[in-house]
Amino acid sequence: MFSRSRFPENLTPNRWTRILRETRERARVSGEKILNLAVSNPTAVGFRWEKSQLAAALSADSVEIYAPLPRGLFSAREAVSKFYKTVHHANVSPNNIHLTASTSEAYSWLCKLLCDSGDNVLTPAPSYPLISHLCGMDNVNTREYFLEFSEKENRWRTNFSSIENAADERTRAIFCVAPNNPTGSVFSDDERSRLLEIARERRIPLVVDEVFLEYANGNTPQNANALRTFADVTDAPVFVLGGLSKSAALPQIKLGWIITCGNAEFAGNALARLDFIADTYLSSSAPAQGALASLLASSSAMRERICERLDANERLLEAWTKKSPHEIRVLPRTAGWYAILRLPRGVSEEALSIDLLRRENVIAHPGYFYDVENVPAPHLVLSLITPTETLAAALPRIDTALLRN
Repeated sequence: MFSRSRFPENLTPNRWTRILRETRERARVSGEKILNLAVSNPTAVGFRWEKSQLAAALSADSVEIYAPLPRGLFSAREAVSKFYKTVHHANVSPNNIHLTASTSEAYSWLCKLLCDSGDNVLTPAPSYPLISHLCGMDNVNTREYFLEFSEKENRWRTNFSSIENAADERTRAIFCVAPNNPTGSVFSDDERSRLLEIARERRIPLVVDEVFLEYANGNTPQNANALRTFADVTDAPVFVLGGLSKSAALPQIKLGWIITCGNAEFAGNALARLDFIADTYLSSSAPAQGALASLLASSSAMRERICERLDANERLLEAWTKKSPHEIRVLPRTAGWYAILRLPRGVSEEALSIDLLRRENVIAHPGYFYDVENVPAPHLVLSLITPTETLAAALPRIDTALLRN
């Protein structure tokens, strides 16, 4: 009756998720407070726009009429182009932009554009697990390539041998997340050049998810120069993804984009086919498109607020690790919303995270959720957009749980 290829074989909640539900129900009944160190929704942690500002933006004249275009309203695409010019110093033509309802939808459209059923794309590990589910829904297989943490260089590096080993005649794209979620790493100049070379020579497009690109680590300003968009690439097949969810902390407005890059022949063929896909769905709403120019133009203040919290929370983590009785390390972050904690060797990520749920009312994701290797040590992944007071209250509880584990 149902598709047998688009869904995981087992849709029942895993053990960690069941215990999370139990913890939330227990807290609801008892009135206890849960300290959520895994929150990813900015609107849930105090980053909210003024209602009047949103109302004004969403009351654009375009709300009153329905005049859909496959790529989206030109004025909205022009706003994205201006955003990249102003914020990232990149020249992006509005004609090379397709508006989508979300970055997730953008991934799905690109699977449809590039892949037939049974083809594969390469995806990074560590990374956010949603990508493999999105590909699976389009009957596209995923093969992992690896980011490895170099102790010598104190940074995450791309293992290009794993790309070569994973790619075959049915590989249709290399998915990149830059800055990566959750490592917060970006590609070095050499890595960027090698990726573009692979894309050119093997005719395998890069799909570069840049949703965290505006969130540089202010505690290490020297790293800000490493934050460079792929949106200005002209000599290799590249698609760049972005959206309001992160760039303006507005996940509820539901608007993202695909920027098609590369030479004229590739871009022309890709844009025409994306037009067909987009015209089939027409999923980006007129109110969101009409509001886009105003929201992007006003978004810098929100990003500054978020960056201030990210940096403050990272400093809090660093200070805590120096005082903690346990050997804990915060791995370096170039950009993004997450921190990876390296735990003492011998600790079980799952046992610790479950103990935190059951006995400390603390939600923290184990590293394996994101395919972070537990060699040479286990890890926890924490959200840095968590309110600072919540993080400060939770850290002693992690110390207490570590004593038990």
